[in-house]
Amino acid sequence: MRLYLTALNPTDAVLEGFLPAAASLGLSVTVLTDRPAEWPAGVPVARCAVRDPAAVVAATAATRPVALLSNSDHLQEATAIAARKLGLPGKDPDAARLCKDKAAARRVIAAAGLDLVRTITVDPGAAPQVPDGMFPAVVKPREGVASEDAYLVVDRAELVDRIAEIRGRRPDVALVVEEYLAGELRTFETLGDGAALASLGGWRTGLGPPPTFTEESLAWSPPAEQESTQLRARLDALGVGFGACHTEYVISDGRVRLIEVNYRLIGDRMDLILSELLGVPLFEHVIRLHLGEPLAALDLPATIDRYAEVEYVCADRSGRLVAAPGRLDTVDGVVRLGCHPLREVGRAAEHTGTNRDYLAVLHAVGPDQGAVRRSLDAFRADLQWTIVE
Repeated sequence: MRLYLTALNPTDAVLEGFLPAAASLGLSVTVLTDRPAEWPAGVPVARCAVRDPAAVVAATAATRPVALLSNSDHLQEATAIAARKLGLPGKDPDAARLCKDKAAARRVIAAAGLDLVRTITVDPGAAPQVPDGMFPAVVKPREGVASEDAYLVVDRAELVDRIAEIRGRRPDVALVVEEYLAGELRTFETLGDGAALASLGGWRTGLGPPPTFTEESLAWSPPAEQESTQLRARLDALGVGFGACHTEYVISDGRVRLIEVNYRLIGDRMDLILSELLGVPLFEHVIRLHLGEPLAALDLPATIDRYAEVEYVCADRSGRLVAAPGRLDTVDGVVRLGCHPLREVGRAAEHTGTNRDYLAVLHAVGPDQGAVRRSLDAFRADLQWTIVE
């Protein structure tokens, strides 16, 4: 029985999550990618134009798959279309498209009477037509990921400058300008089988200083029941309900306001940390849903009696990383601690003000917030990263 995964670059989610999970389930795996040379030796890859559903279908012809899935933001719609053509369980292609297109998602949520966020699309080469009363605002790619090229702008002059800056790097990208949604950033993590949806919990996210939106830390903070109900209504409106989904939102005057919906597992190693915190084989669960198993067959915890915090070590300037800790996994009493490098020593990189600046991710899982915080503080104090400009 063969599982096909569509992917672009090699990620920890695939290498440390889905590949071992598939092996545990007795499945053979082929990674379909248009960048096979970038993948480590030993990973079973096949060249494929993975943004083209017809090409994905054709790539599975030799060995009919029992499941087809992707954890890439860029490939959800194409993979969903291909799965439907193959008669396999999968996401609704329209829902996958809506989640990727931030302007379209806003329109659907507004049409359902759930929330209205003022949003204006700026096509490539066009001047922004934004009313003065809309500032402060956020400008970002309409189909962007990882806070890349997302900026807070306080007036029209700053907006024009930011658009020119983004177009200098990416002249063909469509942008959105939307009202700034103030509030503490939170996440909502779910799994679904297309009929039922389960909440896995959520995180409270700490951001770096504006004008960028770098996620610097996350603390375990499942949504309250009222928030969860509002979030589910918004996901229902978008047609989200199959496989994994990671939703970002803020609360304003008791009302959920979506930032964006990423129709995949939470990223930047948070998926692996979430699996550890929940004490479940999360990647196996995602695969089993794509095999057609019902949500009720998964062993999901009713309550979580543990707590976790995560910190990202971020580069504060451009330059070459010349010294850094290696991978560490240790225990401080009842708290499990980990450090995982995200940038290799010797690599030079520009400072971007986004998640691309991550040097490493640190995490701690333990019985309560106090124990976790003390252990994580002591753990980080002993670690050093050095960048030479």
